[in-house]
Amino acid sequence: MTLTIRRATPADAETIVDFNLRMAAETEDKQLDPKVLLMGVAAALADPHKAAYFVAEEDHAIVGQLSITLEWSDWRNGWLWWFQSVYVRPEFRRRRVFKALYEHVYQAASADPSVIGLRLYVEKENHKAQQTYISLGMIPAPYLILERFPL
Repeated sequence: MTLTIRRATPADAETIVDFNLRMAAETEDKQLDPKVLLMGVAAALADPHKAAYFVAEEDHAIVGQLSITLEWSDWRNGWLWWFQSVYVRPEFRRRRVFKALYEHVYQAASADPSVIGLRLYVEKENHKAQQTYISLGMIPAPYLILERFPL
């Protein structure tokens, strides 16, 4: 398998929306609104300050994705890059697709002195994903994420 990792473009929006719909249903049993999701993905693809999507391709077909969002750390005077929207087509799982995406982002982050760390959140029950992330050198953080939706 020869993978190509590249930054997503607006032409990839439909695939990214499809992958995000599948990921939300699979990991959180959530049904997202496709119209709202398409607007959100399009906004991210148009503005790198919102998010940056990366896709993995094999034979010109997208087989996996992830996005990066930014968080400024005043404590550390640097940027944290958050992995978001991670999805690999089921038939490509356990074939190092996520590892290739992760390594691509890790290398870019390592080359940028303003980036001080990588973070992600994962569903508590998604043990396979947790093991994948740990195998790549990530460690559990001592934080609990709280949220309030909708506003």
